[in-house]
Amino acid sequence: MLYWLTEFSDGGDFFNLFRYITFRAGMAFVTALIFGFIFGRPLIDLLRRKQGKGQPIRDDGPQGHFVKAGTPTMGGLLILSALMVSTLMWARLDSPYVWIVVLVTLAFGLIGFADDYAKVTKQNTKGVSSRVRFLSGLAIAGLASYAAAQFHPAALTYQLAVPLFKNVLVNLGIFFVPFGMIVIVGAANAVNLTDGLDGLAIMPVMIAAATLGIISYVVGHSNFADYLGVHLVPGTGELLIFTAALFGGGLGFLWYNAPPAAVFMGDTGSLALGGALGAIAVCIKHEIVLAIVGGLFVVEALSVIIQVAYYKRTKKRIFLMAPIHHHFEKKGWAEPQIVIRFWIISLILALLGLATLKVR
Repeated sequence: MLYWLTEFSDGGDFFNLFRYITFRAGMAFVTALIFGFIFGRPLIDLLRRKQGKGQPIRDDGPQGHFVKAGTPTMGGLLILSALMVSTLMWARLDSPYVWIVVLVTLAFGLIGFADDYAKVTKQNTKGVSSRVRFLSGLAIAGLASYAAAQFHPAALTYQLAVPLFKNVLVNLGIFFVPFGMIVIVGAANAVNLTDGLDGLAIMPVMIAAATLGIISYVVGHSNFADYLGVHLVPGTGELLIFTAALFGGGLGFLWYNAPPAAVFMGDTGSLALGGALGAIAVCIKHEIVLAIVGGLFVVEALSVIIQVAYYKRTKKRIFLMAPIHHHFEKKGWAEPQIVIRFWIISLILALLGLATLKVR
């Protein structure tokens, strides 16, 4: 929104700063961070008053989780509020990619909010049926994938870019849309599964977002894209503002979510942020790289899939408990130990994802 101030610029004054994506990204980060610090405590107090008993705790979960009873959920509202206010302030609102990602984020946030609301009001862990959540997510992801394909350059429309190779594209045709649906819905649910310990999900999300933000800036800049041999997708650089705002809002939330958490992100945050990561990856043609950058989320999701499939076939379990972070809890790892080690893994995977830009 503030980009319009460039109309008052003669090219050498203060208003000229608003032309630069990097300046606006920095301001988006600061805006979201300050928003989180200012409104974090009032929101938590409001959620505690409205929710009473807070998020219900699973009876079959690790015993250490019962001490968290009464902790309010829906803390994702803080992240999403900071993210939206900051993005709408600092991003160019004529960018279709910004709107695609923003709308996907809000839509998945609404699904998560409905699920959290059902859990809190009914005081059980079931919430909205998985079928409704899944089908709603597919519909949103399908529309987003189709829209992104329409705005991609003609040479990239319905194409799958293969990392590590300069000119390798796989023509998926109309199947690009269901592929994009899998990416977005898969990312949303993988982040949701990861959100099981204080601070576990938000930092990997921030790391992944920062990485995708850098890639967005590169693939949207003709000089950088040409130098690194990546496919140019004009206009995607504006997504750096979104990811910077997400990072700032995430830090503001982490201030209150750090162990012991004063508030949980809930499905309101985890589904929305996961959907945002998937949508960004589809927009910038780096869907496969997302699987590397968000490798922690992939492992968490796979641990559940493997556990369920193996148990149905053999009535035995591979992991002590799934998702895999609960397996390590059952093995006696302390919660902060698991969280910090998973953060380290996320950072390593992010660096590997960035390395794909140079290794061509």
